[in-house]
Amino acid sequence: MKRIAIFASGEGSNAQKIMEHFKDHSVIEIGLIISNKENAGVFKHAKNFQVRSIVLSKAQIKNPSEIIELLNENNIDIIILAGYLKKIPDELIKAYPSKILNIHPALLPKYGGKGMYGLNVHKAVKANADLVSGPTIHLVNEEYDKGQILFQKEVQLMNTDAPEEIAAKVLKVEHAEYAKVIEGYVKSTL
Repeated sequence: MKRIAIFASGEGSNAQKIMEHFKDHSVIEIGLIISNKENAGVFKHAKNFQVRSIVLSKAQIKNPSEIIELLNENNIDIIILAGYLKKIPDELIKAYPSKILNIHPALLPKYGGKGMYGLNVHKAVKANADLVSGPTIHLVNEEYDKGQILFQKEVQLMNTDAPEEIAAKVLKVEHAEYAKVIEGYVKSTL
Protein backbone atom coordinates (compact mmCIF):
# COMPACT_ATOMS: atom_id res chain seq x y z
CA MET A 1 0.00 0.00 0.00
CA LYS A 2 1.35 3.42 -0.99
CA ARG A 3 0.47 6.20 1.44
CA ILE A 4 -0.13 9.80 0.39
CA ALA A 5 0.09 12.99 2.43
CA ILE A 6 -1.88 15.94 1.09
CA PHE A 7 -0.58 19.42 1.90
CA ALA A 8 -3.24 22.15 1.61
CA SER A 9 -3.66 25.70 2.90
CA GLY A 10 -7.25 26.49 1.99
CA GLU A 11 -10.71 25.05 1.53
CA GLY A 12 -9.36 21.82 0.11
CA SER A 13 -11.70 21.13 -2.82
CA ASN A 14 -8.92 19.32 -4.71
CA ALA A 15 -8.01 17.41 -1.53
CA GLN A 16 -11.65 16.38 -1.18
CA LYS A 17 -11.74 15.04 -4.76
CA ILE A 18 -8.48 13.14 -4.15
CA MET A 19 -9.84 11.60 -0.94
CA GLU A 20 -13.04 10.60 -2.74
CA HIS A 21 -11.03 8.99 -5.53
CA PHE A 22 -8.79 6.94 -3.22
CA LYS A 23 -11.45 5.92 -0.69
CA ASP A 24 -11.23 2.11 -0.50
CA HIS A 25 -8.50 1.99 -3.19
CA SER A 26 -6.62 -1.29 -3.46
CA VAL A 27 -3.04 0.07 -3.49
CA ILE A 28 -3.17 3.78 -2.57
CA GLU A 29 -4.46 5.42 0.58
CA ILE A 30 -4.53 8.93 1.99
CA GLY A 31 -2.58 8.71 5.21
CA LEU A 32 -2.29 12.32 6.30
CA ILE A 33 -3.57 15.85 5.69
CA ILE A 34 -1.14 18.65 6.54
CA SER A 35 -1.80 22.38 6.57
CA ASN A 36 0.01 25.50 7.62
CA LYS A 37 -3.30 27.12 8.61
CA GLU A 38 -5.20 26.16 11.72
CA ASN A 39 -8.61 27.04 10.26
CA ALA A 40 -8.09 25.55 6.78
CA GLY A 41 -11.27 24.12 5.28
CA VAL A 42 -9.36 20.99 4.25
CA PHE A 43 -9.65 19.75 7.86
CA LYS A 44 -13.41 19.39 7.45
CA HIS A 45 -12.81 17.06 4.51
CA ALA A 46 -10.15 15.13 6.44
CA LYS A 47 -12.64 14.58 9.26
CA ASN A 48 -15.34 13.41 6.82
CA PHE A 49 -12.94 10.83 5.36
CA GLN A 50 -11.44 9.95 8.76
CA VAL A 51 -7.94 10.95 7.68
CA ARG A 52 -5.48 12.10 10.31
CA SER A 53 -4.77 15.82 10.01
CA ILE A 54 -2.03 18.02 11.41
CA VAL A 55 -1.40 21.78 11.54
CA LEU A 56 2.25 22.64 11.08
CA SER A 57 3.61 25.18 13.54
CA LYS A 58 5.81 28.02 12.32
CA ALA A 59 8.72 26.25 14.02
CA GLN A 60 8.03 23.04 12.08
CA ILE A 61 7.74 24.93 8.79
CA LYS A 62 11.16 26.46 9.47
CA ASN A 63 12.62 23.06 10.39
CA PRO A 64 12.03 20.64 7.51
CA SER A 65 13.61 17.74 9.41
CA GLU A 66 10.59 17.80 11.75
CA ILE A 67 8.24 17.55 8.77
CA ILE A 68 10.28 14.66 7.34
CA GLU A 69 10.14 12.91 10.72
CA LEU A 70 6.36 13.39 10.83
CA LEU A 71 6.01 11.94 7.31
CA ASN A 72 8.23 8.98 8.20
CA GLU A 73 6.22 8.29 11.37
CA ASN A 74 3.11 8.09 9.20
CA ASN A 75 4.77 5.91 6.50
CA ILE A 76 4.18 8.48 3.77
CA ASP A 77 5.47 7.56 0.30
CA ILE A 78 4.18 10.46 -1.83
CA ILE A 79 3.34 14.10 -1.11
CA ILE A 80 0.54 15.83 -2.98
CA LEU A 81 0.27 19.60 -2.93
CA ALA A 82 -3.32 20.79 -3.27
CA GLY A 83 -3.33 24.54 -2.82
CA TYR A 84 -0.46 24.57 -0.33
CA LEU A 85 0.84 28.12 -0.23
CA LYS A 86 4.27 27.62 1.32
CA LYS A 87 7.47 26.89 -0.61
CA ILE A 88 8.55 23.31 -0.11
CA PRO A 89 12.00 23.34 1.54
CA ASP A 90 14.90 21.87 -0.41
CA GLU A 91 15.54 19.37 2.41
CA LEU A 92 12.03 17.93 1.97
CA ILE A 93 12.43 17.79 -1.82
CA LYS A 94 15.70 15.86 -1.38
CA ALA A 95 14.01 13.45 1.06
CA TYR A 96 11.18 12.84 -1.46
CA PRO A 97 12.86 13.01 -4.88
CA SER A 98 10.30 12.81 -7.69
CA LYS A 99 7.67 12.04 -5.04
CA ILE A 100 6.07 15.46 -4.60
CA LEU A 101 3.34 16.47 -7.06
CA ASN A 102 1.72 19.88 -7.42
CA ILE A 103 -1.18 21.24 -9.40
CA HIS A 104 -0.89 24.74 -10.85
CA PRO A 105 -3.88 26.62 -12.31
CA ALA A 106 -2.18 27.68 -15.55
CA LEU A 107 -0.41 26.13 -18.49
CA LEU A 108 3.17 26.26 -17.27
CA PRO A 109 5.63 27.74 -18.00
CA LYS A 110 3.15 30.62 -18.38
CA TYR A 111 2.09 32.31 -15.15
CA GLY A 112 4.31 30.32 -12.82
CA GLY A 113 6.68 31.36 -10.08
CA LYS A 114 6.55 33.10 -6.74
CA GLY A 115 3.26 34.84 -6.06
CA MET A 116 1.50 33.13 -8.96
CA TYR A 117 -1.27 31.18 -7.27
CA GLY A 118 -5.05 31.24 -7.12
CA LEU A 119 -6.79 34.30 -8.48
CA ASN A 120 -3.43 36.01 -9.16
CA VAL A 121 -2.89 33.52 -11.98
CA HIS A 122 -6.35 34.02 -13.47
CA LYS A 123 -6.04 37.81 -13.28
CA ALA A 124 -2.79 37.53 -15.27
CA VAL A 125 -4.47 35.29 -17.85
CA LYS A 126 -7.28 37.86 -18.19
CA ALA A 127 -4.88 40.82 -18.35
CA ASN A 128 -3.05 39.17 -21.25
CA ALA A 129 -6.35 38.39 -23.02
CA ASP A 130 -5.48 34.69 -23.29
CA LEU A 131 -8.26 32.57 -24.74
CA VAL A 132 -6.74 29.33 -23.45
CA SER A 133 -5.69 28.36 -19.95
CA GLY A 134 -5.82 25.18 -17.92
CA PRO A 135 -4.13 23.24 -15.15
CA THR A 136 -0.64 21.77 -15.05
CA ILE A 137 0.33 18.86 -12.82
CA HIS A 138 4.06 18.66 -12.24
CA LEU A 139 6.77 17.24 -10.03
CA VAL A 140 8.17 19.66 -7.47
CA ASN A 141 11.81 20.65 -7.57
CA GLU A 142 13.81 23.45 -5.93
CA GLU A 143 12.36 26.15 -8.23
CA TYR A 144 8.75 27.36 -8.14
CA ASP A 145 6.69 25.63 -10.84
CA LYS A 146 9.73 24.36 -12.78
CA GLY A 147 9.50 20.61 -12.14
CA GLN A 148 8.83 18.01 -14.81
CA ILE A 149 5.34 18.41 -16.28
CA LEU A 150 3.21 15.27 -15.99
CA PHE A 151 -0.09 16.60 -17.34
CA GLN A 152 -1.67 19.69 -18.90
CA LYS A 153 -5.14 20.23 -20.28
CA GLU A 154 -6.29 23.26 -22.20
CA VAL A 155 -9.50 25.03 -21.26
CA GLN A 156 -11.08 27.32 -23.83
CA LEU A 157 -11.94 30.79 -22.53
CA MET A 158 -14.20 33.56 -23.72
CA ASN A 159 -12.83 37.09 -23.97
CA THR A 160 -15.69 38.10 -21.66
CA ASP A 161 -14.66 35.68 -18.88
CA ALA A 162 -13.80 37.39 -15.60
CA PRO A 163 -10.88 35.99 -13.56
CA GLU A 164 -13.37 34.20 -11.29
CA GLU A 165 -14.99 32.52 -14.31
CA ILE A 166 -11.58 31.45 -15.59
CA ALA A 167 -10.83 30.03 -12.13
CA ALA A 168 -14.08 28.04 -12.13
CA LYS A 169 -13.40 26.57 -15.59
CA VAL A 170 -9.85 25.53 -14.66
CA LEU A 171 -10.92 24.15 -11.27
CA LYS A 172 -13.49 21.91 -12.94
CA VAL A 173 -10.69 20.26 -14.93
CA GLU A 174 -8.45 20.07 -11.83
CA HIS A 175 -11.20 18.20 -9.97
CA ALA A 176 -11.70 15.80 -12.87
CA GLU A 177 -8.02 15.05 -13.54
CA TYR A 178 -5.73 15.47 -10.52
CA ALA A 179 -6.59 12.22 -8.73
CA LYS A 180 -6.35 10.22 -11.98
CA VAL A 181 -2.90 11.65 -12.73
CA ILE A 182 -1.78 10.92 -9.15
CA GLU A 183 -3.05 7.34 -9.46
CA GLY A 184 -1.24 6.76 -12.74
CA TYR A 185 1.99 8.26 -11.40
CA VAL A 186 1.91 6.29 -8.15
CA LYS A 187 1.11 3.03 -9.95
CA SER A 188 4.04 3.67 -12.32
CA THR A 189 6.39 3.81 -9.30
CA LEU A 190 5.17 0.52 -7.73
